[in-house]
Amino acid sequence: MSHTPYLLKNGSIVNEGSVFQGDITVRGGLIEKVFPNGCPDDLPQEQFRVIDLTGLFLLPGVIDDQVHFREPGFPGKANIASESRAAVAGGVTSFMEMPNTLPQTVTQDLLEAKFRLAQEKSLANYSFYMGATNDNLAELRVSDPSLVCGIKVFMGSSTGNMLVDNRAALEAIFREIRLPIAVHCEDEHTVRSNLDAAVKMFGNDIPIHMHALIRSHEACERSSRLAVSLAEKYDARLHLLHISTLNETRFLRNDQPLADKRITAEVCIHHLWFDMDDYQEKGTRIKWNPSIKFGSDRIGLINGIKDGYIDVLATDHAPHTLEEKDRPYNNCPSGGPMVQHGLQAMVTLAGKHNIGMEKVVELMCHNPAICFGIRNRGFIREGYAADLVVIDPGKPHTVSAKNIHYHCGWSPLENSTLDATIMYTFVNGFIVYHEGDFAEDVRGQALDFDR
Repeated sequence: MSHTPYLLKNGSIVNEGSVFQGDITVRGGLIEKVFPNGCPDDLPQEQFRVIDLTGLFLLPGVIDDQVHFREPGFPGKANIASESRAAVAGGVTSFMEMPNTLPQTVTQDLLEAKFRLAQEKSLANYSFYMGATNDNLAELRVSDPSLVCGIKVFMGSSTGNMLVDNRAALEAIFREIRLPIAVHCEDEHTVRSNLDAAVKMFGNDIPIHMHALIRSHEACERSSRLAVSLAEKYDARLHLLHISTLNETRFLRNDQPLADKRITAEVCIHHLWFDMDDYQEKGTRIKWNPSIKFGSDRIGLINGIKDGYIDVLATDHAPHTLEEKDRPYNNCPSGGPMVQHGLQAMVTLAGKHNIGMEKVVELMCHNPAICFGIRNRGFIREGYAADLVVIDPGKPHTVSAKNIHYHCGWSPLENSTLDATIMYTFVNGFIVYHEGDFAEDVRGQALDFDR
């Protein structure tokens, strides 16, 4: 498939801490030239397809470092083709997908099979985490650092063999693995004790707001503290996923360049959007692990973004069917779809909380590339892959069943009006999404890592 050369004119380019009016040329899948003051008069514009972006923001493509696309094993929930469509509709040009599929991605053969699936099906660029267990250290050791985004460790809230609850196994992972170790932190003993107490109190009719007390502050903070202590002990490269409490920000630093940090942290959009008060309206549809907690946590995480303690924003896109989500608390799975709306929701939050677009781009585009060492993506730079997203900040978007692209067909943000609309998404120089239309024949590429 041949590339069309593009001249993107008059956009408000948001990149590397600034917003400026400028033009960009794209050729051969790469950003050819950036013109901060507009292209020169002698540029042969007839060589390009010209797109006028007056009034629109031009951003690097979003890199979502935590998604669950459910393939293989859960065709009723999602698959790589459907969820990558939803991703590009949301301006996400690259994703890193989690290993708790069926079978679980805990061997090199199963990891390679996922890469083959994505090569066949994905509209966006991709990488996959290798899953840790109590007994697969040998498999973790041989993960290719140039292709594998990281090692995923569930220190709570997993199924089957993926809960790493053996202290010796944890120590060995932190001691021996040099790839980024991305950790889900909830102390399993605390969670189980809290759940037992809730069952004694409510039986099989546990109210949904109890989720915040079952998967509690203590559970998250105790587990995160352990992960940080192991990372410091062994100088491991730790990435704390979806922190959900104010206190967890106190384990982090804001006085180092990101590239020098050995411990980084991610916050997910739903922990910034919802809090305890929303359980009454949304019910189990906002049941996530870690749980949605108190308003003070939500505001604390927003302040953590402003103060530089939070490094990455992601979605933890984790779809389930509505039938599953509408079950009573005890039988309802945790997780919800978000990848299509994460960028728009964050633009909305940024306006509400006085966070500049530069910070949104830093946390959703630049920093994932820096944290994971992604080669030639995440920035608008000459010679970088032309992964780009164009948004209209003056065109509100109301989430409805009619415009949702998730295979599961629903969103916790339904009926919410977001402050921007995704107009174009480019992946490797191809327009893969434009105002509801997809280029179904385009395929993304496996991410390369500089390590």
